[in-house]
Amino acid sequence: MKIQNLFITFAEKFYQCFYNMDYRKIGDTYYIRMDRGDEVIENILKICRKESIPSAVFSGIGGCKSAELQVFIPETGEFETELLDGMLELVSINGNVVRDKDDQLFHHTHALFTFKKDGQHRIAGGHLKSTTILYTAEIELRPTVGGRIGRKFDPETGTGFWEFE
Repeated sequence: MKIQNLFITFAEKFYQCFYNMDYRKIGDTYYIRMDRGDEVIENILKICRKESIPSAVFSGIGGCKSAELQVFIPETGEFETELLDGMLELVSINGNVVRDKDDQLFHHTHALFTFKKDGQHRIAGGHLKSTTILYTAEIELRPTVGGRIGRKFDPETGTGFWEFE
């Protein structure tokens, strides 16, 4: 088993020598291809920083190997987390990126995954904290044009909501 894990790690490192996230701007929209081992949220935020995008919305599809989903429980005021591993079909990812008054980037992302567990097809979705690509993902990033959307803190949920500027 350890040799198999070593081989998988080697294969992933070898693959990353030839493929890594790439993107192009066409019109006002960024088209992003992510590859094996790429973390989706991290790369979306990286592009926003590099391209000086103050706020944007994004959507996409792909094949992932792991995901961390969360759901907010109003009664406790906390998030519950579910970790998924294996072949995860990213049916849909939708989110936004905004900056707060200190110019720090924040994302609010939801995702829906399908997968097989115990021979049954399953579905899981919710707030997406992170997901790592197994094969590829295709993401469309659409910056806000003609304005900027900021973020204001909500003390009830401990999170931020849109603030129009």
